[in-house]
Amino acid sequence: MSNNLRRQYPSNNMRTVLVLTCCVGLAAFASAAQQNDNNPNQNKKKGSGNAQPQPQQHVVTQQTGKKFKTTGTGTGPHVQNFQQPNTVGGSNLNKTKFHNQSNISSSASSTTFNKTKNVNVNKNITVNKNFKVQKFNLGNNPKGNYQAVKFNQNYKIAGAQNWKGQKYMVFQNYHPQWQNQWWWNQHYHNHIVIVFGAPYYWNAGYWYPAWGYDPGASYYFDGPIYASNPEMDPGQVVANVQSALQQQGYYQGDIDGVLGPQTRAALAEYQSAQGIEPTGAVDEPTLETLGMA
Repeated sequence: MSNNLRRQYPSNNMRTVLVLTCCVGLAAFASAAQQNDNNPNQNKKKGSGNAQPQPQQHVVTQQTGKKFKTTGTGTGPHVQNFQQPNTVGGSNLNKTKFHNQSNISSSASSTTFNKTKNVNVNKNITVNKNFKVQKFNLGNNPKGNYQAVKFNQNYKIAGAQNWKGQKYMVFQNYHPQWQNQWWWNQHYHNHIVIVFGAPYYWNAGYWYPAWGYDPGASYYFDGPIYASNPEMDPGQVVANVQSALQQQGYYQGDIDGVLGPQTRAALAEYQSAQGIEPTGAVDEPTLETLGMA
């Protein structure tokens, strides 16, 4: 072969060397590419300095009863980061129970005013036989700053439809009525008293507001107030109830004869502890347990 042909076509040995060199180079390139795939964070470091990290998504949940309901996802600094639906603070939600509040306490241990050691439930009712009824000097005006209630002929006592027993029927059936003074005197002339400037009439063991007898009179509770006899007017009945509850640690207010919010709250707590309906009203079962019936 001539020298010119030898220059155009390299020898077999050189071709072999070239092929091996290319194979080694391809293998090194493939290995480097695989390492980059396995370490994506390294790519970010080696990339442009303007690359921003992807924002973290947070699951936003709402508490609904016993379960948590997912309502959507969000990104950014103003999205509240709740715990995952199955855990709160590392605890299992299956162990947490959410109860709807009701006007009847499940036990007296959960009440605010309860300070008795022995809690009676349902049938085991303790009657206070040591309480002595007194006559209090209440004056002509209530001592506290109470908000008067307004007449509403469609008024119904809230929750009374759930109170069980014949002795609570008077509360379920109660509705205020507006009559003039002549009408009240014709029907209840022997059983009308004035307490704090407001007239009440007595009927079948209960005192009721005589709406309309004095159109300018103020009442602070619209409903029946139990009294075993008409000798005790509703102011004296309430004052003695306050005194009895005060002696047992349920009531911390003044003995003023007004069935206001604080007295009603104390009544409900006492009634719940006794296992009777927590009406927050002066009813017959309550006066029986207080030793006033």
